[in-house]
Amino acid sequence: MNLRQAFKMAYKSIFAKKGRSVLTMLGIIIGVASVMTLVSFVNGSNQKMIEYYESMGTNKIMVSAYKWNGADISSDLYDYCLSLHDLVVGVTPDLYSWGTVTYGTKNSQSMEYPPEIRLGSDQYSACNNFSIALGRDLSYLDIQNYNQVCVLGWRAKENFFNYADPVGQTISINGFPVKVIGVYQEKDPDSIWSLDNIIVLPYTMNRDLNHTTRMEQFVVKARDSQSTTEAVTRISGFLAGVMGQQDGYYSVVSQNEWMESSNEYNRMLSLVLGGIAGISLLVGGIGIMNIMLVTVTERTREIGIRKAIGAERRSIVVQFLIEASMICGIGGIVGILLGILGTLIAGKLILDMIIMPSSTITAGAFLFSVALGIIFGLYPAVKASGLQPVVALRTE
Repeated sequence: MNLRQAFKMAYKSIFAKKGRSVLTMLGIIIGVASVMTLVSFVNGSNQKMIEYYESMGTNKIMVSAYKWNGADISSDLYDYCLSLHDLVVGVTPDLYSWGTVTYGTKNSQSMEYPPEIRLGSDQYSACNNFSIALGRDLSYLDIQNYNQVCVLGWRAKENFFNYADPVGQTISINGFPVKVIGVYQEKDPDSIWSLDNIIVLPYTMNRDLNHTTRMEQFVVKARDSQSTTEAVTRISGFLAGVMGQQDGYYSVVSQNEWMESSNEYNRMLSLVLGGIAGISLLVGGIGIMNIMLVTVTERTREIGIRKAIGAERRSIVVQFLIEASMICGIGGIVGILLGILGTLIAGKLILDMIIMPSSTITAGAFLFSVALGIIFGLYPAVKASGLQPVVALRTE
């Protein structure tokens, strides 16, 4: 018997008992769909997280330092970070302020998502991966002259000015008049807590808004990943020399480390979820073995006739393996279609993005389902091939 005849016989056997075949495939269908959906969703979530980090800018270093006795080391730390010009492209204080922003009849207190008020240097945009869309950026003279000016994020611009050009207009922050000199390019349009919903002021305005000149947090932008590692080492060494852990608290963390930790966590989560979903595939494989054993029992007389007229054991094994593989293969194809649908639904509802399973995951799911058919169909196939013709022919 050639392979064409074997596939034809397997096809007839499967579709002769459609109900039983569908029930047998369910374990494979559910397993493949679950594995594809969960793994693809985790990969999509990881990709979204990477895009978020990249939108904030790569090779960023977050530096914070505080002395328990209240001594101000911010100026020394700032100057030291600026001195690392061979490693870094920008340094900015990373300060926050809270208050009421008003323009005309619009008030931030009445907004569902009021803008964040941030204070930085003329290198704020370089450190945080912003670019100017309208007007100009903060300048060195704005910092030195304590100019009451600001640059709006795109979402903040839309909240207060809609489609009008805000450059040259004056808004009020905690009662202080602040002139709008520019607007940043939009870079986070889909997020509710948008990176674009910000108002950036010169850090020298901190004394007016927060009544202090203390700067405890900085963002340092390194030139590349290698420079990031070196800059972290140098800044950590500087802070360790200025103060120990007993004198205060300091932290020097690279955003690249966060990205790597996030990637590692998502890889582990993908393996765990894939393993859990894979259990249903094993259950489906056991179901395949069970139904093939039943098939061997039902077709014992047919096997005896074939062996009596000279069929080899190999041809019997191949016939039953092909039948088991076809059941799993059809179940795998249906599972892949459901997995694609489940991935699209989960991505849209949870991440608000379109996710498609990769070709590697799709091909792997199909090949694994066929392999399950071969693995779990092997014992019934060998058992069928080992039947003695005389015994098989006596079976009713």
